Amino acid sequence: MDTKNPHLPMGYSPVPPGKLANVVTCLEMLEPPPTRPAPAGSLTVERWHSPSVEDYRDLFRRVGEDWMWVSRLLMAKEELAAILGDPGVEVYTLTDGRERLGLLELDFRKEGECELAFFGLVPEAIGGGSGRLLMNTAIGRAWEKPISRFWVHTCNFDSPAALPFYQRSGFKPYAVMVEVSDDPRLTGEMRRDAASHVPLIEVP
Repeated sequence: MDTKNPHLPMGYSPVPPGKLANVVTCLEMLEPPPTRPAPAGSLTVERWHSPSVEDYRDLFRRVGEDWMWVSRLLMAKEELAAILGDPGVEVYTLTDGRERLGLLELDFRKEGECELAFFGLVPEAIGGGSGRLLMNTAIGRAWEKPISRFWVHTCNFDSPAALPFYQRSGFKPYAVMVEVSDDPRLTGEMRRDAASHVPLIEVP
């Protein structure tokens, strides 16, 4: 890549063996959108105060392993514990009263902004409006604070329903990036049959 022009060149760019290339879409909302109705039911969203690293990673893996969520699995335990215990970070779970079925993490550590850091459901909770219930909570909690921007990013490893869902929720795309990283299925951080929609290419 030309260091004077830090953008990818036109055309195809080879990806090294053992690496993954992920297209990331960044979205933002600059004011609260109209509330979209969520179905009534037995599920609720609860604040998860200072979760342990082990419990958090368990839910993180259940929600995200099939969508190639790996960042919090690679992070040092002490670093993750500091984030989860930071007063500028709020973690919520979707629950049926017996188990946690969804993860919502809001990051207010940058003044005037909120990042929707993580948002997702375990496979058995997808459908039936559970995502709308969790998103309504995310939007409501974010805009309770003195922010002027609420943002999130999603990628082509995520569910194909994610990007249109975020847009229906009021987020608008503003940038596209490409992320190159190690394939965690080859390095042992993720089971080899995870994220079957992402081709697994063995290193020669």
